[in-house]
Amino acid sequence: MSEAEKGIIRVATVEDAAQLLEIYRPYVEQTAITFEYEVPSVEEFRHRIETVLARYPYLVYEQDGKIFGYAYVGPFHERAAYDWAVETSIYVRMDDRKQGIGHLLYEKLEEILKKQGILNLNACIAYPKREDAHLTSGSIAFHERMGYQVAGHFHSCGYKFDTWYDMVWMEKHIGEHEKGQRPVLPFPELRKEQ
Repeated sequence: MSEAEKGIIRVATVEDAAQLLEIYRPYVEQTAITFEYEVPSVEEFRHRIETVLARYPYLVYEQDGKIFGYAYVGPFHERAAYDWAVETSIYVRMDDRKQGIGHLLYEKLEEILKKQGILNLNACIAYPKREDAHLTSGSIAFHERMGYQVAGHFHSCGYKFDTWYDMVWMEKHIGEHEKGQRPVLPFPELRKEQ
């Protein structure tokens, strides 16, 4: 059993906001992985968790009461025709990356999303023209290992740390696109069924 398999994956709660924010904080302050400039407040993070859980899964990886990573999705676009597509996000504690936690979180996320009827997973990822102290191509490589492919490349669209960064969209299909597509089941309804 790998070290990562010793933990559990569960649905996040608003009470997790402070721990999740501590995972996210260094990504805001030290990296261009997120283009957010200011670290959000705990209250803002609680609101973000509530908003996601009203429609989609928000998962955490926990071991011995400590959260080491989290993954969630949001709408790819708000218009109804996009209901079957989501945007994925994942963050793992800086010192605990490359131990399989992200892989486990994404696998569980996909399992739930398939049950909801989601078909398209889309990831918006900062792309370095040249790797630097704030951004590597690690996130792109991770998504490639998870079966994502580049679907679009935008140039010099994000400015952080006095540097212009590119951005790529990567996508993965996890279901069949059909006529008469059944509606997406909201996450709260899926939880009631289980």
